Amino acid sequence: MSEDLISINNLSKTYKNGLKALNNVSLNIKKGEILAMLGPNGAGKTTLISIICGIVTPSSGKVNVDGFDIINDYRQTRSKIGLVPQELTLENFETVFNNVSFTRGLYGKAPDPKYIESVLKKLSLWDKKDNILRQLSGGMKRRVLIAKALSHKPSILFLDEPTAGVDVELRKDMWKSVEALRESGVTIILTTHYIEEAEAIADRVAVINNGEIIVVDQKKDLLNKMGRKKLRIDLHEKTDTIPESLSKYDLELSGNKLSLTYSYDTQKQRTGITNLLQDIRDQGLKLKDLKTEESTLEKIFVTLVKENNEN
Repeated sequence: MSEDLISINNLSKTYKNGLKALNNVSLNIKKGEILAMLGPNGAGKTTLISIICGIVTPSSGKVNVDGFDIINDYRQTRSKIGLVPQELTLENFETVFNNVSFTRGLYGKAPDPKYIESVLKKLSLWDKKDNILRQLSGGMKRRVLIAKALSHKPSILFLDEPTAGVDVELRKDMWKSVEALRESGVTIILTTHYIEEAEAIADRVAVINNGEIIVVDQKKDLLNKMGRKKLRIDLHEKTDTIPESLSKYDLELSGNKLSLTYSYDTQKQRTGITNLLQDIRDQGLKLKDLKTEESTLEKIFVTLVKENNEN
């Protein structure tokens, strides 16, 4: 089992205007994993990252990074962390290579052109090294932000909405870059609005809502536990109502009255499908087609947030 690299204990943050951005958050992040933090706007994702990175001061609670306290041992923790913010903040008239090298110097690190070269190559930026930043596309600028965050050889990389505003192809390229970074030993924590991003690259998923973590689990376990399948049963002829004898199956009748939808738990030993189909036939309804559809992380996320808001 991987060791915990970041330990967050009972972390809360209330801003001066009374906004409670985080409420008693506890979370352990393991060495070498990719953790995706999912949550709607204003859920507290950026505040949590900002506290760990030393940008925002917590109201209460503790955070340790590789055994060091983020407040008492600020220099040690900050040197271990690279942060890629949401905003594109770059010196527009500087070249890519100089910009990334300058950031390394801000951490008190001696120049290391060979290392900067390796980072730029890993992020497919080497051929752009002499370009002035303002000449680059939005997606390329975002890659430069990642290169800057890696310039001082951090062991932890925070990506705050790393592919916001990036087209689908570039997003997939960046996922490959993130996976390559993890293989080189970097622990990665990303916040994202794109559920498919978490589904594509994360090992674990933490869902944040209203400043609280409502679930954190292995991605595959979350999909298994909450994964419900739907069976759509297309009928030959319209039916205006669902027969009373089928009420125990909780079926939904489509708007066109030509199909029934049955939801079932993939974890249960018996799905009830065999009995359902027999009962449908017994009612004289003729089946035309059957289709199944599995839950995605997106549907699970929406369900979790909805349940949390209702409680």
